[in-house]
Amino acid sequence: MSKYKIAVIEGDGTGPEVIQCTLRVLEASGLDAEFVPIEAGYWAYQKFGKQVTDSAWKIIGESNCVLKGPTTTPTGGGETRMKSVAVTLRQKLDLYANVRPCKSRPGVITPTKFTDLDFVIVRENTEGLYKGVEYEMSEDEVVSLRVFTRKGCERISRFGFELARREKRKKVTLVTKANILQVTDGFFTNIFNKVAENYSDLEHEDIFVDRANMYMITRPDYFDVIVTSNLFGDVLSDAAAGLMGGLGLAPGANMGDKFAMFEAVHGSAPRYEGQKKVNPTAMILSAVMMLKYLGENKIAEEVERAVDKVLLEGAKNKEIVTYDLDGTATNVKMTDEIIKRME
Repeated sequence: MSKYKIAVIEGDGTGPEVIQCTLRVLEASGLDAEFVPIEAGYWAYQKFGKQVTDSAWKIIGESNCVLKGPTTTPTGGGETRMKSVAVTLRQKLDLYANVRPCKSRPGVITPTKFTDLDFVIVRENTEGLYKGVEYEMSEDEVVSLRVFTRKGCERISRFGFELARREKRKKVTLVTKANILQVTDGFFTNIFNKVAENYSDLEHEDIFVDRANMYMITRPDYFDVIVTSNLFGDVLSDAAAGLMGGLGLAPGANMGDKFAMFEAVHGSAPRYEGQKKVNPTAMILSAVMMLKYLGENKIAEEVERAVDKVLLEGAKNKEIVTYDLDGTATNVKMTDEIIKRME
């Protein structure tokens, strides 16, 4: 019997490609795990009428965590209306903290002068506008409710401070728009500052999202740990991915008190499906976060080192990295190169 059971969502579009690349790396690493594919995604919704099937939920309940490939969420309403698979899983499993590191990678040319990026965005994952409480007032008016609770604000604030302390960081910044959204973001700010009283070893502050957005572009070294609401975190973390060199390099984790799910920040990119073009790095680095969660730090370090070696060498040898890094390699070829460099 394997040490770990990991539920695997291959996803839609290019999801199965990057998941297969990632599973090859994990298998080559020697991780003692059983990887169990489950029925979840837009394809599952089309086939079974559910974006996550009953059998999938059963397997998830028996697993240590979920490794999730990118999934498609159709836009619009009517027959195409489907709740996001990621949001469904986050809310059902109470994965309230979305953790998205922003870290420079060797050899990667970025659109800015910053080469020493190292901060983390902690995004509240189950409340805010993504709660999905929407309805039609009339034919001419629709409403979406922004829902915050004391429990949600307290635990995401505490998560941010605990992460900062654990990773030996110095500052936690709350990002809101409390001057305009005075009830909801004012509520969040007051709770954050109250939680901060228990972390006198850490600096803390609260700033507005427009200022944070400017700092993200002009002085990202200002940040260490960012705590913010669901929508603001979604937007800011994609900006952070741009600083790193693109979504193909940006990993993510969805954490709860008892369970976790790991997924790349990028979407399913259906226009590239079957072309083996999409960079597998974000998905592989998400698996690195999973390995650390499981306590397999040695394997995590080995895989991350191998990824960084390929990225560094890829700055000169374009045949081993994918198109988004100005390379010519398929994601299969890039994965081969990563596996070669693993000890």
